Amino acid sequence: MNYLIGLIPALGWGIMPLLATKAGGSEKNQIFGIGAGASIIGILAFIITKPSVSWQAFIFSMVCGAIWSTAQIGQFISFKRMGVSTTVPLSTVFQLVGNSIIGTLWLGEWQGAKALTIGFGALVIVVIGALLTSVTDKNGEEAGKITVGNVLFLLVTTIGYWVYSVFPNVFNKINLGAHSSEGIFLPEVLGILLGALLYLIFTGELKTFKDKEQYLNIIPGLSWGIAAFAYIFAGRGLGTNTAFVLTQLNVIIATFGGILILHEHKSPREMKYTVAGIICIIVGSVLTIFA
Repeated sequence: MNYLIGLIPALGWGIMPLLATKAGGSEKNQIFGIGAGASIIGILAFIITKPSVSWQAFIFSMVCGAIWSTAQIGQFISFKRMGVSTTVPLSTVFQLVGNSIIGTLWLGEWQGAKALTIGFGALVIVVIGALLTSVTDKNGEEAGKITVGNVLFLLVTTIGYWVYSVFPNVFNKINLGAHSSEGIFLPEVLGILLGALLYLIFTGELKTFKDKEQYLNIIPGLSWGIAAFAYIFAGRGLGTNTAFVLTQLNVIIATFGGILILHEHKSPREMKYTVAGIICIIVGSVLTIFA
């Protein structure tokens, strides 16, 4: 049963980019939809579980959720620039490499020569995987989609994911009052919605509330919210390391979903490199838990 729960985050996070792309609209419509849909799940979960959370933890979690939204906005923009099947593997690698480096330098993880060797060896493998998935045979306008500028944009916006991923460790270092994993889930998703609203305000795009895509994108938001809430129980039932490895299956779902469902064309040669790259990313992700 725990493994079935552990597959829910991979499924939910894997199909979210596909649903959001199908729903259409701009990144403004999409990030609002994610925030609204996830908040619906957060409110229902809070009502059902009745968790404990201090006001300090509530506010801190909202801020982290808002920071996460900046990274997701960057990913939505990158979907349009490079396609889902290219963006998701690159984003996954950026997240894994960044989180691992932060964990090593700031949180004291991967201590000792053996851990460092395995850990950074795994990162080399996932970087190779990212390079393989970005191989293209296209010419002209199509080739222009995978540029240094587009990749760097995705990398810079990924910083929001890095901040979000380390905040549970901050909870352990500072006193934020009583709280549970279920308790901080609602403020996290409300923070995402807050970040989306601030983005609409500062870009002068409140008119997007007239777009039907603004509300269609609530569906992928529900998918994301269910996956995020299920991850709490997956980590509790399977352990953080095993749950994390299972979530990496979302790369497979999103990448090949982009090719098969969104019809993001890849030549036979590109497909070979993509498959090899995905294998490298999965293998590297698994190796990091042994570091």
